Amino acid sequence: MTILTGVDLPLGSPGGSVELLWDLYLRPGSPLDAEVFMLTGPGAPGAGGPVLLDVPGKQLEGEGFWTYVKNLAAAVQQRFAQADFDLVHLQHLTFGATPALLRAFPDHPHVALVHGTDLIFAADHPTQAEVLRECVRAAKAVVVPTTAMAAQLRRFADVAGVRVAHIPWGIPDRLLTAPPVRGEPPSGPLRVLYAGRLTSEKAAAPLLRALTGIDGVTLSVAAPTREYAALAAKEDLSRVRYLGWLSRPDLWRRFAGHDLLVVPSIRLEAFGLVAVEAQACGLPVLYRPVPGLAEVLGDSAIPVDPALDYVRAVTETVERLRRDPAALSDAREAGLANAGRFPLSRTADLLRELSAELTR
Repeated sequence: MTILTGVDLPLGSPGGSVELLWDLYLRPGSPLDAEVFMLTGPGAPGAGGPVLLDVPGKQLEGEGFWTYVKNLAAAVQQRFAQADFDLVHLQHLTFGATPALLRAFPDHPHVALVHGTDLIFAADHPTQAEVLRECVRAAKAVVVPTTAMAAQLRRFADVAGVRVAHIPWGIPDRLLTAPPVRGEPPSGPLRVLYAGRLTSEKAAAPLLRALTGIDGVTLSVAAPTREYAALAAKEDLSRVRYLGWLSRPDLWRRFAGHDLLVVPSIRLEAFGLVAVEAQACGLPVLYRPVPGLAEVLGDSAIPVDPALDYVRAVTETVERLRRDPAALSDAREAGLANAGRFPLSRTADLLRELSAELTR
């Protein structure tokens, strides 16, 4: 069984959905057999990387979006032959690749995967809400990583008669079996880490500002270079240790050298891969229990009360944890157990079984 899939993001783009794409379809030994495309970007894809399509004009709204979709569909049709694959995996319910694939190959079975950005952009952009509903109508199955995402999806689309399959995302099995070695935490400041995009739904700016003002705490940030530079142009980040935008193995090693990861999402997360990977590396997680994250992390991480002012609640909790190493130790053990529930091999097996069923 061969799959066609892709995202209309340039090669090298950050984000959990891109990492999942690489884990499932592109890295050496990836568990699913697929033809994959992305858009041209810096660097070359390398052996086993995606096919790169040069389609300009990407946008989110209006007639320009549909012109872009038409051009992307034509590029996909020109590059991939219908007879070469059995079904299509739609990596999002929104954005350009999804409607392009639906138009390029309408007769193949389609499996759609839900990500948090799909629902966020559908809420903020009417054109993307239209794409989401079209995708739900066309897909043979819609895969949600959490039941919370299924509930959120029902706010935007009628899923009556649509097969909604709950398949949690997963982290690489090797991270569960051979995580980076953690040394004994040094006596001194509490080493806090923020790792991820610096977009508005992460509410990173006020949180970073507050954390750098806590005595006895050092803050490191691993984020995309352009996003960090844009934030640094507006905020005083002189007390932040910027680590760059790290490869996955480098990030895992950094997890092992910190005491706490903060996950400041304020809207929703489809799953929270970074948080679960941190747990697998023995790094406790502090988070706001938004839809998706609350289901995946639960009591295995340290929640802040969503009814309180978020920045104040986080800073007060960090100050408490700095004085209470036993609480961090308990969270570390709970996190390790939780991460073990989400091997990537299980995600791939369930996606493969669902896909095979739809092609019979």
